[in-house]
Amino acid sequence: MRRIAVITSTRADYGLLYWLLREIDAAADLQLQLIVTGTHLMPLFGQTEQGILADGFTPAARIALPLESDEPLAVAEAMGVATSAFARAFATLSPDIVVILGDRFEMLSAATAAFTLRIPIAHIHGGEVTEGALDEGYRHAISKLSALHFAAAEPYRQRLIRMGELPDRVWTVGAPGLDHLTRSEFLSAEALTESLGLDVRRPTALVTFHPATLDTDDAAAQCTSLLAALAAFPDWQFVLTHPNADPGGRAILPLLDAFAREDPARRRVFSSLGQARYLSLLRQVPLVIGNSSSGIIEAPSFGTATVNVGDRQHGRLRAASIIDCPVDTPAIISAIRTAIAPAFQARLATVENPYGAGNAAAKMLAVLRSTPLAPLRRKPFFDWAGKSQEING
Repeated sequence: MRRIAVITSTRADYGLLYWLLREIDAAADLQLQLIVTGTHLMPLFGQTEQGILADGFTPAARIALPLESDEPLAVAEAMGVATSAFARAFATLSPDIVVILGDRFEMLSAATAAFTLRIPIAHIHGGEVTEGALDEGYRHAISKLSALHFAAAEPYRQRLIRMGELPDRVWTVGAPGLDHLTRSEFLSAEALTESLGLDVRRPTALVTFHPATLDTDDAAAQCTSLLAALAAFPDWQFVLTHPNADPGGRAILPLLDAFAREDPARRRVFSSLGQARYLSLLRQVPLVIGNSSSGIIEAPSFGTATVNVGDRQHGRLRAASIIDCPVDTPAIISAIRTAIAPAFQARLATVENPYGAGNAAAKMLAVLRSTPLAPLRRKPFFDWAGKSQEING
C-alpha cells in the first residue's frame, strides 16, 4: 500500500486539496497520511482544524508553529522549527510521496525536510507567478525540490519545463479548487442568510485582503484604502474574512473589526468562513474584492466578478471577469462600479476560465498511484535550450 502524505496549513489550501484527500482516502491501494499545521492550529485564525475533523479526516500528525507575531524574523524562525518538526514526522510516518500545494513558507519547510530525507515530492500549483508576494520565491523553490508537478494551466507546465523540470514529470491537471463546481453541495441563499446573519439575497460582496509581502507600503495602510472604498457603497453588504498569517497580516485584523462595528447590519467579519460557507457565498454573490487567489482562480467559474486590488496576484493568468486596480481608494471605487454595472454582470456567464473546469483530483490520483517511485529519488535537470519551447506531453 502506497503511503501518501498530504500537508495542509491554511483554510485555503485545505479547500483546494479536499477532493484529492477524498480520492486518496477512498482508494483501497493507498494510505492517506494527513499532516495538519499552520493556521489550522491557531485560535487567532479560527482553529480550522475543527472543520477538517468534522469532515471525517484524522490527522496522522499535527505540527504547531511558534508564530507569536507575523514579523519577518518570527516567520523565518518558525520556518526553522517547522523544518525540524516535518523531518521528525516524515521519519515516523515513512511516506512514499509527500504532496505539497502552493507557495507558503510552511510548505517550503516541509519540502526541505522531505527532499533531505529523499522522499519524492509532488507539487501542486507550481510554475505560477505572483510578483507581489514572498510566495513567488517559496513556490519556485518548492518546484525545484519536487519530483512530480501538477500544473493548473498549460502555460505553467511550459514554465516548469523551462525551469529544468522533466517534461514527462509535469502534468497539466487544472486547478483542483474547481472540482467543487461539480462535486460539492452548496448552501442555499436562505441557509447562508441564517448562518451569516446577513441577507445575502441583497447586494453583497465577499472581501479578503492579504498583505502583499513584497510591497513597500504597509499592509494596514493598504487595507485602510480598501475599506474607505467599500464605505462608498452604503447600499451594499460586505462579508470580510481575516487575512492569512503572512508578515503584516495581524495589523489588518483590528481594521476589519472596526469597519464591521461601524455598521453591523451590513458588515460581518469572520476569522474563517469554512469551506462550505465560503464556496457557497462565492457562488451566491456578484462580486469578490481583495487580493486572494480565489478571486483569480475560482471566482470566474462561479460567474462572479473580481476586483483584484494591488500587485499580490500580478503575473497570474486572468479571465475576463477580473478587474485589476491599484491600492488607491478612488481606483478601487471605480473598479467596483465597473464590476457591478449591469453590462459587466451580463457577460459573466460566458467567461472562460484558463484554469480548467474541474476533475483535477482524479488526474492527480492516477499519477500518484501509478508513477514508479525509485526513479523519483534522482532529479535530472532538463536543459531545454535549443529544443522546441512547446514541449508536448
